[in-house]
Amino acid sequence: MFNTLLVEDDISYRQALSDILLLHFPLIGVDEAGDGKEALTKVEYLRPELIFMDIHLPGKNGLDVTREIKRVYNDIVIVILTRSGLPEYRQQAYRNGADYFLSKEDDYCLEDILTRVDIALTRLSSH
Repeated sequence: MFNTLLVEDDISYRQALSDILLLHFPLIGVDEAGDGKEALTKVEYLRPELIFMDIHLPGKNGLDVTREIKRVYNDIVIVILTRSGLPEYRQQAYRNGADYFLSKEDDYCLEDILTRVDIALTRLSSH
């Protein structure tokens, strides 16, 4: 099973994204976390192949959580998915180990999200 984790404090956005992913990729597992602490706990037992991570989370921010995850599980693909498309955030995301950075404000964001899942699924099935 291919597992994806959505780390987002906006419940309606998180649930909408989960619904879209399951509609397009019905055979993947999608789990959700509302903050960094919950995300770290879920990574331990779910071992997702792909994580969509917001930067602005209650408690630990998404950049710190990304760094902690990558320190232990470097093979998990982490996509920073945030409203803050500022270049400084992009640079910090990559410095903290993110594989990709997507802005929710981008007109093509949903297409980019679906592409990232498709690429990750293709990579997994070729192993």
